[in-house]
Amino acid sequence: ALLKDAPILLLDEATSALDTESERAVQTALDTLMQGRTTIVVAHRLSTIENASRIVVLESGRIVEVGPHRELLAANGAYAGLYRMQFAGT
Repeated sequence: ALLKDAPILLLDEATSALDTESERAVQTALDTLMQGRTTIVVAHRLSTIENASRIVVLESGRIVEVGPHRELLAANGAYAGLYRMQFAGT
């Protein structure tokens, strides 16, 4: 997709097997590659999607929340709960 300069990217857990330092480096490169493209990111590590314009939260295959990171945190719903669990103690 990157070699063909595709207008749409699908990233499925692109950084899940990386340590934190490597994840940051790869994420920085991906941020550049995603500019000007529609990008769908499947992520369990929420740090990889904090800058997304729209986050869709699925629970048991159903959409339960949609919005940007800050709005979802403020709504104190499913996303906020997942975020607190992942970042507790950091």
